[in-house]
Amino acid sequence: MNSDTIKTGTERTPHRSLLKAAGFSDSQLKKPLIGIVSTYNEIVPGHTGLRDITEAVRDGVLSAGGTPVVFNTIAVCDGIAMGHEGMKYSLASREIIADSIECMVRAHCFDGLVFIPNCDKTVPGMLMAAVRLNIPSIFVSGGPMLSIGGMDLNSCFEAVGKVKAGLWTEEQAKYCEDNACPTCGSCSGMFTANSMNCLCEALGMALRGNGTIPAVYSARKILAKNAGECIIPLIKADIKPLDIITQTTLKNALTVDMALGCSTNSVLHLDAIAAEAGLDFNLAMVNEISENTPNLCHLAPAGPHHIQDLHAAGGVYAVMNELAINGLLDRSVMTVTGRTLGENITGAAITDENVIRKFSNPYSKTGGLAVLFGNLAPGGGVVKRSAVASDMQTFSGNARCFDSEEEAIEAIYSGGIKKGDVVIIRYEGSAGGPGMREMLSPTSALMGMGLDKDVALITDGRFSGATRGAAIGHIAPEAAAGGVIAILRDGDIINIDIPNYSISVNISEEEIAARFKNRQPKMLREVKGCLAKFRKAVLDEVN
Repeated sequence: MNSDTIKTGTERTPHRSLLKAAGFSDSQLKKPLIGIVSTYNEIVPGHTGLRDITEAVRDGVLSAGGTPVVFNTIAVCDGIAMGHEGMKYSLASREIIADSIECMVRAHCFDGLVFIPNCDKTVPGMLMAAVRLNIPSIFVSGGPMLSIGGMDLNSCFEAVGKVKAGLWTEEQAKYCEDNACPTCGSCSGMFTANSMNCLCEALGMALRGNGTIPAVYSARKILAKNAGECIIPLIKADIKPLDIITQTTLKNALTVDMALGCSTNSVLHLDAIAAEAGLDFNLAMVNEISENTPNLCHLAPAGPHHIQDLHAAGGVYAVMNELAINGLLDRSVMTVTGRTLGENITGAAITDENVIRKFSNPYSKTGGLAVLFGNLAPGGGVVKRSAVASDMQTFSGNARCFDSEEEAIEAIYSGGIKKGDVVIIRYEGSAGGPGMREMLSPTSALMGMGLDKDVALITDGRFSGATRGAAIGHIAPEAAAGGVIAILRDGDIINIDIPNYSISVNISEEEIAARFKNRQPKMLREVKGCLAKFRKAVLDEVN
C-alpha cells in the first residue's frame, strides 16, 4: 500500500507513534488509509451540509474495510463574493484547492481519496488534484438545493435590476430574497457548480446521481456511503484517475456538456483539468463537438427547469444513454464503478421529455456552448448560446466601454445603457482583474431592466453559470495582455454572429495597429498575496 511509506518497518516507529497520537489503532493502520477531502464550512450554503455527507462517506469506507481520514480545504461562495473585490479570489481559489490537497496527500501517503466538493471552484480544483496525484479516487458532491416556485439565486440578482427599473417593489424583492434559496446545496440551476458535478458523472469519476440528487434527499447520504465503499475496490483494482480521464473521456464530457447546456465556466475548467492530465484541449474542438451535438435540456438559466427536474427525468445517465444510442459517446471508457460507461448507462431512460428531450426533438441541433473568434477575440470568447434569445444570436451594436465591472453596473443602473448598445467590460481578466471575476450582477441588471433582447455584453472576465442573454466572456487575449478589447472605443460597431462562431469590431487592421501605437498602457491595480501570485503565473504563461 502507498501508506506503507509512513507505517511499515522499524524505521517508521516515529511515524506510527504520531498516528497513534491522532487516535489510530494498530488494526486501523493495517488497513488502507483513505483520505476524505471535504470542503465543509459554515458560510457557503452548498457546503453547510457536507458534514453529514462526510460522515456518510466515513461509514462507507469503514464498511468496506478501510480507515477513513478526514481533512478539509477551502471553498468560496461565488454568489456571496459576486459584485465586489471578493470575486477576484474565486478562480484563484481553484489553484489553492488543488495545491492544498496535493500537499496533504503527498505528505501523508494516502492509499485512496474520496473528494467531497460542491460549489464552483471546488469541483475543478479537486479534479485537478485527482489527476495530478493519480491515486485511486472517487467524487461525491453535496448536491443541489431545491427550487420552490421556479425561483433560484439568479431570481434575486435579476430582482435588483427590476427594482432599479421601477418594475418591482422592495417588498417583491424581499420575498424573492427569502424564498429563492430554500435549502442547503449548490444553487439550483445548471450553473457552474451543478455543471461540474454533472460532468463528474460524464467523466466517470462519480456515481450515478452525483450531479442531480438534491442535497436534502436521503438518497444523497446513501450515495455518499456507496462512494465510500467504492474506493476500496478501486484500490484493489488499481484504477486511477488517469485510467479514467482520457482524451476519449474528455470528448465524452464535452458532448454531455453541450447536451445539458452547462455553464461557460465548464470550458475554462475542463481546459485546466486536461492540462493537469496532459491531454489535448483546444477551443476549436469545443465548436466541433457543439456543431454535432444537440442541446437536449433547457435548465435554468436557459429555461424553466431546475436540477431537481433533471433528476426526476432520469438524470445525467439518461442524457448520456440518449447520446450513446445515437452514436455520440464512446461507451468503452472506464469509470469509478470498475465498469465501462456503456455498462453503467445501459437502460437509463428519459422519464420526462419536457425536461430531457429526445435526440430527434432537441431544443437546438447544436450544443449549449459556442466559442466565437474574430479580430476582437483571436483567442476566442465563450457564450452559453442555449441561454441567448433567438433575436440576439446575431447582433450588431455600439460599443460602450468600461474598465471595470463597477463602472459598467453604475452606468446600467443609472439608465446610461440603451437598446442597441454592446457593453464592454475589460481589465477584468485573469491578469487584469486579477482573478477573472464572474459578472452576474451586470448581466442580471440588464435582464431585470428588460434589456436582454436589446443589449449584449462582452468581457475578458467571466460570467456566472446563472447568466443568460448575449453575454460573451473569456475574451482572449485579455486587455491586460494586449488584447484588442483594450483599444475599443465608445461607438465602435461590434458584430456578434453566434451561429457562425464569429465576433468582430468594424475597424481595419491598420486602425487597430494605430490605436495600439498611440495607446497609453493602463496601470494594473496593485495587489498582494495570493492574487499577486495568481497574476504573475498568468502573465508568465502569456509571455
